[in-house]
Amino acid sequence: MQKHDIETASDIDVLIDDFYTKLLAHADMKPFFEHIDVAQHLPHIKQFWRFSLLNEPGYATNVFDKHAHLGAQTKHFEIWVQLFCETIDAHFEGDRAGDAKIRARTLGFTFASKLEHLRNTPNE
Repeated sequence: MQKHDIETASDIDVLIDDFYTKLLAHADMKPFFEHIDVAQHLPHIKQFWRFSLLNEPGYATNVFDKHAHLGAQTKHFEIWVQLFCETIDAHFEGDRAGDAKIRARTLGFTFASKLEHLRNTPNE
């Protein structure tokens, strides 16, 4: 299969659909999705990545706040980043694909760091 860069909303669809198939099959990640309607969740995730990678307007939600209550640990974000980057590499190559991996690593690190800080901060 010839790979190309992430260029269109359809490319984002391929990426996110395959990525979520991997997440939902992963024993450590699947429990995070048991309480949500994934079919309803996916359009929001796709919109986030279209906003992030294709500069498509329309996403204004605070991503961290939507996920802070899930109780994820650093290892979960490491798995998330690994699966995301593997999915990109399976389908795409190019500058935007590289940028997507950098953004995923940044998100994973930021989320893990913020959650660790929240867990270690005494309630006042």
